Amino acid sequence: MSGHSKWNNIAKRKGANDAKKAKIFTKIGREMAIAIKEGGSANPDFNARLRDCIAKAKANNMPNDNIKRTLDKYSGANGQVDYEANNYEGYGVGGVAVVVETLTDNKNRTVADVRHLFDKYGAGLGASGCVSWQFDKKGVIIMESEGLDEDAVMMQALDAGAEDFLVEEGVFEIYTAPDDFSTVREALEKEGYTFAQAELQMVPQNYITLEKEEDMAQMRKLLDNLEDNDDVQAVWHNWENEDDYEG
Repeated sequence: MSGHSKWNNIAKRKGANDAKKAKIFTKIGREMAIAIKEGGSANPDFNARLRDCIAKAKANNMPNDNIKRTLDKYSGANGQVDYEANNYEGYGVGGVAVVVETLTDNKNRTVADVRHLFDKYGAGLGASGCVSWQFDKKGVIIMESEGLDEDAVMMQALDAGAEDFLVEEGVFEIYTAPDDFSTVREALEKEGYTFAQAELQMVPQNYITLEKEEDMAQMRKLLDNLEDNDDVQAVWHNWENEDDYEG
């Protein structure tokens, strides 16, 4: 769940092996648990944040049975949610900015793990706010464009409150203000559209290109190891040419 929303990154996630898919589903399940706790209801009809989580789950091909089990697990008195949300920021090689979102039941373990990875593969963990100013929080909706009318989708998205509409390789990218994300997503759902991706993201204002193969290898290791950590929910960065590295 890293980087910005290039279609091939989304496709890689959808084509992940079973072990990686299970890890993604577990992380989305944690987000749903927090949404239920903070929204006060396991009924998505009465919990906008939970509806957003379910949309994200469906965009990641999470089976309906898994979604239902998560809702049942954390509903009412059944659910004991002990997760704490924390963000960590730092730099990878070459000045690449990295923001790490975590949900954990042991903050000391998580910060130690994240610090170790930044020290080993990056340029170190920084103070809160050291790189997040380089990102804008946005609602991001990605739709495969095949068979869709560009003008119609654009007008429906903008009429619903979207800020921007981009046409990229095989997809439409729709950006919203965070507070408008649910409204725009639900309006497009009512039109019958399905999403390749639908979530709040940290979108970089500027990007950095790495030239050296060894720098790309180090950056890839940092991102992969962070994403493999069970406490890490998402990793956002401004490495522009990550898809050029095939090591």
